[in-house]
Amino acid sequence: MSLQITTFAAIYILVLAAFTGWVIIGRVPAILHTPLMSGSNFVHGIVVVGGLYALLGAHSLIEQVFGFVAVLLGAGNAAGGYAVTSRMLAMFKSSSPEPSHDHAHHAKPHHPRSARAR
Repeated sequence: MSLQITTFAAIYILVLAAFTGWVIIGRVPAILHTPLMSGSNFVHGIVVVGGLYALLGAHSLIEQVFGFVAVLLGAGNAAGGYAVTSRMLAMFKSSSPEPSHDHAHHAKPHHPRSARAR
């Protein structure tokens, strides 16, 4: 049994998925957008696999174009998601070097105001 999707059904599914995504993401608070998107990079990988599958089964030029665009956009979205994740994680790293845990050296740091008070 072969399942074939008509062009109308494919466009309907595309529009429905785009609208659903727009509504769902539009209701997410701005502070959660980056963690949500970085956590969903695997979805973009599935899009790439689906695009490759569509591209390999393409018979006409329009099917090949749609498959190529799906792979291109999915790969770009996945790469962008990992770049955003990297930037987000870099924001949580300390810019100063880690203090050493050497307990033999416990000198108090010199404070500039304490020098004027003397």
